[in-house]
Amino acid sequence: MDTDKTTLPVAAAAADGPEDAGSFTTVKSKKSQKRKREAGGADMETEGPGAPKRPQFPAISSDKLRGPDEMRKVSVPAHRYTPLKENWLKIFTPIVENLQLQVRFNLKTRNVEIKTCKETQDIGSLTKASDFVKAFVLGFQVEDALALIRLDELFLESFDVTDVKPLKGDHLSRAIGRIAGKGGKTKFTIENVTKTRIVLAETKVHILGSFQNIKMARTAICNLILGSPPSKVYGNIRVVASRTAERF
Repeated sequence: MDTDKTTLPVAAAAADGPEDAGSFTTVKSKKSQKRKREAGGADMETEGPGAPKRPQFPAISSDKLRGPDEMRKVSVPAHRYTPLKENWLKIFTPIVENLQLQVRFNLKTRNVEIKTCKETQDIGSLTKASDFVKAFVLGFQVEDALALIRLDELFLESFDVTDVKPLKGDHLSRAIGRIAGKGGKTKFTIENVTKTRIVLAETKVHILGSFQNIKMARTAICNLILGSPPSKVYGNIRVVASRTAERF
C-alpha cells in the first residue's frame, strides 16, 4: 500500500505539464554514456595542455651505435699457405681499401683475422670479407671470390659427395670423375650453363653463385653422382636455364 501512495504523485507530476502529455521520454543506456565519457576523457587527456609528451633522447654517435670492434677468423689449411702468400696483395687490397677493415695473417694460429675499426662504415662488410677469404681458402680464384664483395646476392655452398649417395672405393672415384668429366669438360659445361663456379676438393663440392644458379648446379651434380649420363644432365640443365631466362 505504501508503495502505491509514493508512486502515484510522481506519475501525476509527470503528466501535469501540457507539453509532456501523450509523449514518452527515452532513457539512454548507462553503457553508452559511460563509453562517451571515457572517450571524452581520453580526448581531453591527449588534447589538453597537460598531456604526456613523447620522450626525447639525444642523438647517439656512430661509435656508440656500432659497439665494440668485431673480429672474424678464417682458418687456412696447410696446402693453401703458398697460394695465400702469393695472392696476399690481391686479398689485402680490397678488404682494406674498399671495405675499410683491418686484416692480418696470424702465423701462430694459422688464421686470417679480419677486424673492424673506426673507419668501417658498414658492419655487413665484415661478413663479406670473411666470405671472400673463405672462398679463396676453399680453392676459388681471387677474381671469382671478389664477386662476393662486389655483389650482394651471391652465396657459397658446400656439400660432400657421400651426402648424396654413400659410396666407397672405386665407386666414389667414378662418381667424382663423372662430375669433373674428361679434362674437366663436364664441370666447365655446368659452370657455363648455370653461371656458377665449382671447386672439387677430394669428396667436397663447393659452389659459388646466386641462389637459383646454385640450385641448378647442385641438381646437375647430384644427378651425375646418382649415375645419370652427362648428355642427359646437359639437356636438363639447358631446359631449366632457358625457363629461368624467360621468367626474368
